[in-house]
Amino acid sequence: MRNLQETHLNRARASLRQVLSWYGYLRKSGQLSSNPELAGLVKPELEALNSTLNKLDSSVIRIAAFGLVSRGKSAVLNALLGDKILQTGPLNGVTQWPRSVRWQPGGKVLVELIDTPGLDEIEGESRADMARVVVHQADLILFVVSGDITRTEYQALLELRQAQKPLILVFNKIDLYPDTDQGAIYQNLQQLGAGHPQAKPLLPDEIVMVAAEPAPMEVRVEWPDGRVSYEWETPPPQVDELKETILNILNREGRSLLALNALIQARDAEAAIAQKTIDLREQEAEDIIWQFTKYKALAVMLNPIAFLDILGGTVADLALIRALARLYGLPMTSYEAGKILKTILFSSGGLLLGELGSSFLLGLGKSTAAITSGDNPSNITAFAGSAIAQAGIAGYGAYSVGKAAQVYLEKGCTWGQLGASSVIQEILSQVDQNTILYRLRQELGIKY
Repeated sequence: MRNLQETHLNRARASLRQVLSWYGYLRKSGQLSSNPELAGLVKPELEALNSTLNKLDSSVIRIAAFGLVSRGKSAVLNALLGDKILQTGPLNGVTQWPRSVRWQPGGKVLVELIDTPGLDEIEGESRADMARVVVHQADLILFVVSGDITRTEYQALLELRQAQKPLILVFNKIDLYPDTDQGAIYQNLQQLGAGHPQAKPLLPDEIVMVAAEPAPMEVRVEWPDGRVSYEWETPPPQVDELKETILNILNREGRSLLALNALIQARDAEAAIAQKTIDLREQEAEDIIWQFTKYKALAVMLNPIAFLDILGGTVADLALIRALARLYGLPMTSYEAGKILKTILFSSGGLLLGELGSSFLLGLGKSTAAITSGDNPSNITAFAGSAIAQAGIAGYGAYSVGKAAQVYLEKGCTWGQLGASSVIQEILSQVDQNTILYRLRQELGIKY
């Protein structure tokens, strides 16, 4: 299992290095520096890719705690750390901004615990943006509740589960409930979201009950002289089950989780770069597509030799794709090449059918009409009709190829060999059924 995790980590590193080397080449070649506007637009994504690769190299797993105010997020993290490092208190909003601390629970596993503000605090929009950033960076999410789940908590839980990250629901302050109620609480939590189309019932190992800061208990003290007194004592935190659950996940699939999250971030960054590039150069691309459409239609119309226009049309399509790829500066992977080739073949097939169809309908081919036009002037009309029909087909085919190239250069940049989407699919196809990663396959839209 550990060897497989190392393989996943190495594949993720190779994928990110390939992307960064490509954009590094564009910078050195001047394609980015010659376009300051584009360089400025994609700078955040390139910085994110570098940051993600550094995180992979350091092998630090980020665990973020979310929840509403007064649910004990900071207390839960303190209990895991074994020390009161993060500030806690009876007032709402003690944690005003995300704060992270390092935790080394055992072995070589290094964890960064991230404490976050309550999801229902003031300045809702800025806090929501802050939460999205932390969720994006986290490899594992702890969602802390401490009683009947409110509508706000329920909606927040649904949104966090849509973030395509493994999540553990932590029920804090369980010491306030008698043993007879704990079983019922567990069952209610397990069915949480079962009636909602966006949610699925939580599995047993996705729910952990803790008491991060147990309530003080009154204890009876008997002294040697026979005196009896009563004192208040605070029991130790009850987080052993949560710690064991986290360690089991990290040992079983921690490096694979790290690799998957890095690839998801890389995929999103590459997609954003492609979208910004295509949006910025939309008009230039449209001009190129129409230019090649006119050239291809004219060349096919004037070519008197049957079937050579198909070859010429294919060459024109390939030249169009090359011109668009050069304009965008996006990597042409095997995924885009394969998809666009199918579009070219479809275009050539349409031209071939037009060639045969016009020959059948007119009773002679374009070549025959051209050769015999001197003997029979009426054949010139036949040639013109056939040529115009095929020119229309060729022009439409060129336009279709150009538009397809735009789509596949934008959507397909994360596929191909070592593409982020390809490696994500590869990792998810190899995971064991008893892992959290296996459950993420459907949420990530991967089908097998």
